[in-house]
Amino acid sequence: MKDYLENINKAFESRARLGIMSVLMVEDKVDFNTLKETLQLTDGNLASHLRALEEAEYLRVEKQFVGRKPNTTYHATEAGREAFNNHLDALEQLILNNRKDG
Repeated sequence: MKDYLENINKAFESRARLGIMSVLMVEDKVDFNTLKETLQLTDGNLASHLRALEEAEYLRVEKQFVGRKPNTTYHATEAGREAFNNHLDALEQLILNNRKDG
């Protein structure tokens, strides 16, 4: 069981980061407001979690203007996709092992 726990990534422990990465695994790119509404987070809370995932190089930020309005979109990086998949695999193994033992 300890082997599975070692593969659980602390970057994805919070509900917000788990949600952000889940959305980015399904959608190629997502803008800030869509993430905010989907995950029901405040601007500051979402921004801090996005910054942490960006610093871990799990997502990429793209800033551009649409008309005169700034638009920020987020994309999961290849490293982010791999890390998130490994995290999910570790959780799945942990669950499956506990079902067999319980």
